[in-house]
Amino acid sequence: MARLSGIDLDRLRSFHVLAAELHFTRAAARLHLTQPALSQQIRALERQLGAPLLERHARGCTLTAVGALVAAETARLLAEADAAAARIAAAAQGQLRLAYTRSARGGRVDALVSAFREAYPAIAVVPSTGWTAPNVAGLLGGLLDAAFVRPPIDEPSLTCVVVDREELLLAVPVDHQLAGRRRIPRPAVAGLPAVMWPRENGPGMFDRTISQVWPAGGFHLVRHEPDDEQLLRAVSEGSLIAPVPAGRARALKVPGVRLRRFTDPVPTVDVALAFPTGTTNPAVPRLIALLEQQLSGTRTERPGSSTLSVLDR
Repeated sequence: MARLSGIDLDRLRSFHVLAAELHFTRAAARLHLTQPALSQQIRALERQLGAPLLERHARGCTLTAVGALVAAETARLLAEADAAAARIAAAAQGQLRLAYTRSARGGRVDALVSAFREAYPAIAVVPSTGWTAPNVAGLLGGLLDAAFVRPPIDEPSLTCVVVDREELLLAVPVDHQLAGRRRIPRPAVAGLPAVMWPRENGPGMFDRTISQVWPAGGFHLVRHEPDDEQLLRAVSEGSLIAPVPAGRARALKVPGVRLRRFTDPVPTVDVALAFPTGTTNPAVPRLIALLEQQLSGTRTERPGSSTLSVLDR
């Protein structure tokens, strides 16, 4: 039976569910146990820890002070144990748990993944898609081996390799005062009502976008939308503007929207591949080697440090 520092993990998992439900019948149902079996596990855990964890009463139970502490520590311990098990399984089974970023598909991103699949058909790519912030959280939590992100990111334990750079365009309604211009100067957008995705999706990219498009100030945010498609649809309604990465904006082709370039210096955003520095999954250095070939000598930066070679060699 699995144990962690002498504590039975199965009992901890049962207590974790019971601490959330505070009701033996409901917790037993979630755990697919009988109520007596659950009670036996909890009493055994209390004996093992040497303190009561619950106060039982007719309508359920409440946590003791020790029980509340154990509940908090149990959540952390189980998350760490699950992440470690996932890392071990990925390495043992030849897996690469790879997350895309929602705002960047196609181009070098898809070309890199396709090249990896072709070069290493025995390694199963387990893909997912998320915003930069949850992708970074997945890397830090051990749930991902690598992830495409929108830098800059401020995580010293991650190495970040720029994969591609794309131009930021300005999306305007078809009948907007700026729709007839071929290039948009920065002062022309100051004070105009804008729509953007939430900053918490990718703080680094959000701040970089604002600093390039509104360098002298005048960013007037009036609306949030969850993704680029909804952002462009908000623009098509006729009164808002939005800076958007060129690849995503051109791929979506939302009716009622005109895409215009900015005057020099052209604003840009990057897409990068991030992974834990010192990763033990052998699939990751293979992916990075392919990326090095693709970029023909492009170097990498770890956030908050000087330029490094791709795998800290």
